[in-house]
Amino acid sequence: MKKKLIAIIAVLLVVLGNMSFVVSGQEKKKPEDLTIGFSVSTLNNPAFVYLKDQVEAIGKENKTKIIVLDAQNDAATQANNIDDFIQQKVDAIIINPVDSSAITTSVEAANKANIPVVTVDRSSEGGKVLSLIVSDNVLGGKMAAEYLIDKLGENAKIGVVEGIPGASATRERGEGFTKAAKGKLDIVSSQSANFDRAEALVVTENMLLSNPEIKGIFAQNDEEALGALEAAISAGREDVVIIGFDGAQLAVESIKNKELDATIGQRFDEMARLSLESIYKYYAGEEVESEILAPVELISQDNIKE
Repeated sequence: MKKKLIAIIAVLLVVLGNMSFVVSGQEKKKPEDLTIGFSVSTLNNPAFVYLKDQVEAIGKENKTKIIVLDAQNDAATQANNIDDFIQQKVDAIIINPVDSSAITTSVEAANKANIPVVTVDRSSEGGKVLSLIVSDNVLGGKMAAEYLIDKLGENAKIGVVEGIPGASATRERGEGFTKAAKGKLDIVSSQSANFDRAEALVVTENMLLSNPEIKGIFAQNDEEALGALEAAISAGREDVVIIGFDGAQLAVESIKNKELDATIGQRFDEMARLSLESIYKYYAGEEVESEILAPVELISQDNIKE
């Protein structure tokens, strides 16, 4: 009898070992069994193209199917992207939100469909997110202000080219910059260019025309910084110190060429890895951190490596 019992237990263990099973209501799956949808805010931004490339590369290494859709910096398009992913019954969705408020409805829709959501670079103001993978934007904004103080001295007049008004990155970078600049820099103009290079060119042209005393500009992403640089050069204002945010390859090359002064570099490779790692952990039944901060660093003409 004892031998029969042992044999039955052994058979059950083999059967269970070959079955998927549920932990806390969630079926376990391996990376190669997953299909993940990735909605990118815009692929017109080289930084997000790099983020997409990294997600796809890491997915390929793990034999995970990655479906990428471009929201083209439009909240409605992004909502449609998420609807498509839900209809396809993907295993998880990574969202790089266009607008942190507008994306709430889509996150809630994914929640109802029991599809885990990871947001990267920007947050969602509502709905349940498995994990937020983001750079320390407040710290990055602070670093940008400190750079301009160091280069221009206290009380220098500064312009700020803001990002998309509804994006968490805009709010957080602005918060870090403003707090560090208070009492040390004179912010004479602050206008949105929606994280867009062409808009930043026009905004900066008008800013410099209206405020010729401006000595420095903080652009809240590198696309805006490159637009601001073009405007400054066209206006014969090569003396204006410009710092961006992202660490995008084009900005880094511009810094190497002694054009753009600096950028706050984000680790998009790390954010890609952490985003997928959070999903893999979830489907392995492991604990997932609700927010993970990726590092930022100052990249300037003073410290850049050739």
